[in-house]
Amino acid sequence: MGWSTSWTEVLGFVTGAVCVVLVARQHIANWPVGIANNVFFIVLFVQSGLYADAGLQVVFIALAAYGWWSWTHGGGPGTADALPVRRTTATEWAWLLAAGAVSVAALTLLLGGVSDSTVPFPDALTTGLSLMATYGQCRKLLESWWLWIAADLVYIPLYAYKGLYLTSVLYVGFLALCVAGLLGWRRSLPAAGARTAVGAAA
Repeated sequence: MGWSTSWTEVLGFVTGAVCVVLVARQHIANWPVGIANNVFFIVLFVQSGLYADAGLQVVFIALAAYGWWSWTHGGGPGTADALPVRRTTATEWAWLLAAGAVSVAALTLLLGGVSDSTVPFPDALTTGLSLMATYGQCRKLLESWWLWIAADLVYIPLYAYKGLYLTSVLYVGFLALCVAGLLGWRRSLPAAGARTAVGAAA
């Protein structure tokens, strides 16, 4: 299509698409595939001056390790039960929104003051939303998909603006996959009724 791209961007495209499909299907292999995707994007984002997004990938790798364990052990010590899908409680929303707001404000100031970033606020906003969504994904919170959808709606024009056209197209695909994941996880809620009731009472 006449776009300038690289093998790093292509590999990020492929591993990213596979990862989202696996998450939507609640397949445990999404975590190692996601880690590979993070490594490719670290290189790509540093080259493109998207420093917050590059740093975010390092945090994603740490969260992936936690999510991998959480999905296989039910999030509790000494248990091998798989983690069920559930809704986000009011307390969790309060913590997520507070942490997200602080992260976006701090990163916007940091990127605008000490880096050559040309998009400090959009870069910080997508970082904050992605961190919130990734934590929700680690805990299999249904609403994490809504956070990913919000992030993708910012990522798509941001990457196009930075000339990462293949990655921008990838995120259009991510957006569609996030909608599919949201619907799929929502269908899993009845099977998680017991855990949902416990979470709501917490």
